[in-house]
Amino acid sequence: MADPAAYLSDLRQLLNEQWPRNRTVNIVCHGHSVPAGYFDTPNVRTLGAYPHLLLRELKSAYPYAVVNVIVTAIGGEHSAGGAERFESDVLRLRPDVVTIDYALNDRSIGLAEAERAWRSMIEKALAAGVKTILLTPTWDHSMYRDELKAEREQLLAHTQQIRKLAAEYGVGLADSFAAFEREARHTHPSELLSWSNHPNERGHELVARELARWFEPEAERSSPR
Repeated sequence: MADPAAYLSDLRQLLNEQWPRNRTVNIVCHGHSVPAGYFDTPNVRTLGAYPHLLLRELKSAYPYAVVNVIVTAIGGEHSAGGAERFESDVLRLRPDVVTIDYALNDRSIGLAEAERAWRSMIEKALAAGVKTILLTPTWDHSMYRDELKAEREQLLAHTQQIRKLAAEYGVGLADSFAAFEREARHTHPSELLSWSNHPNERGHELVARELARWFEPEAERSSPR
């Protein structure tokens, strides 16, 4: 995948610019119900979902920046549907960065069709000069319920496919799955969920942190931890 220190370096510089040298930066979060903000369906908690949490992180790090985090996600959609409307709903917004998050629902269409859809979106974004960050899936109840082993294995397969696509195309990867895996060492996975297949705000915070590291200011990136 891309190098987090270099991939968005030009954008980080722009985010640091002050008026009148700055401009509006558009980040588009494309995907299914998770970025759309669904918690316990039909409740939509926009302010607790990772696109809004990412915006909060960015504004804390870049006080001079004018940033729009725009959500083009649709609940229940898989990547084939997202690919069909990618140009009309995403690229027309002239994003600087686009994030793609569909794996939870892609189990319904299978690996091959999902791969075609993800490749289509990645290639269209790159052709338009748009930086792209792929997201592996957040967890669902299949990760801790033995009777859902087949669904769990499918989710793992889609996770691996997304990681491989990020490496092949040299784009960003926000590994939500790995973040949930780390957190689950300290808590039961159900404590990260608000619904059978939707993260709660604690789960969304894990995703927001994975995304935010791609935008991390140079001073913070180089400081000792």
